[in-house]
Amino acid sequence: MTPSTPNANALRWLEGLPPGYFAVAMASGILSIAFDMIGQNVLAKGLFAATLLAWVVMLGLSAWRLWRFPQAVKIDLLNIRRVFAFFTLVVSTNVVGILLHQHGYAQLALACWAFAFVVWSLLLYLSFSVLTFLTHPHTVNVVHGDWLTSIIATQSLVLLGVMVAPDLGMYTDYMLVEVHLLWLLGLVLYGIFVTLFCYRIFFQRFQPEDTSPLLWVIMGAAAAGVNAGTVLLQTSTTLSFLQALHPFIDGVAMLLWSWATWWIPMLVIFGVWKHGVKRYPLRYEPAMWSMVFPLGMYAVASFRLGLAAEFPPLLWISLLIVWVGFAVWCLVLLGLVLFMFFSHKESSQ
Repeated sequence: MTPSTPNANALRWLEGLPPGYFAVAMASGILSIAFDMIGQNVLAKGLFAATLLAWVVMLGLSAWRLWRFPQAVKIDLLNIRRVFAFFTLVVSTNVVGILLHQHGYAQLALACWAFAFVVWSLLLYLSFSVLTFLTHPHTVNVVHGDWLTSIIATQSLVLLGVMVAPDLGMYTDYMLVEVHLLWLLGLVLYGIFVTLFCYRIFFQRFQPEDTSPLLWVIMGAAAAGVNAGTVLLQTSTTLSFLQALHPFIDGVAMLLWSWATWWIPMLVIFGVWKHGVKRYPLRYEPAMWSMVFPLGMYAVASFRLGLAAEFPPLLWISLLIVWVGFAVWCLVLLGLVLFMFFSHKESSQ
């Protein structure tokens, strides 16, 4: 046995590290934003610290994985079922940027937006090139929940872009035009992907193993569109063609919120069918973090839409969902801790 073999075996977890683990920072960050909105400052600050920690750790692990196992990263990037998971890097970076801006670090927030935009641009064309040119079953069954993470990434650029726009001075209007275009692009991509999802779910054979926590991203992507739309409605600009878009944005935001709301009971039914009817055991999996984030995004979107529409029931819904999201965050975190504990115990035996 060569000396490098034990070390290679010890780092097997790093080689197989899911790129979607940036969703830990996404989930923690959106809940921090939500708790800040409802005045729960202690929880907001605690989750802000957790967000920074998760993001920095994942950046370090991802860089280590790229250096140590470049072939594994290449395989993930060229896999149609895994490449879209890399968009969690974009979303988490924008969420971190939003929190940094809220805490007075405007320049760092702008750097986060620039980094996220570059990564988003590269991933967007890479993922669609993989979908178009590489060999895979060209059927609707390749549609995967992570695909909609690309829409959330697009809308997250809108959310942070609106915040950093005033810091750009004479280029503020350039940024505002950019984020409006990104919001519209996100709508188009969502329309394409959600049509494929609905066709696969409702008109193709649907197995319990197809019911993944990633399905919650369908709701989360719609909620992200609501959140970004309400932020755009609150921006002030001297460009008349952007002002003329406000009635359209208002109507689309209401439509997306109702669509996201419709999905919540449906997704719960999917979970009951899988674990209650089909008796699939409920175990921790990294994709569970992608269930927490949509709940937090829905809470924030409901809060902002309630303020924009001056309709208090939406604020009450937001208050309920943010606590539900936090409870799920705690359970998933417990699952992660137990998973790491037992995995370490098994590897040491």
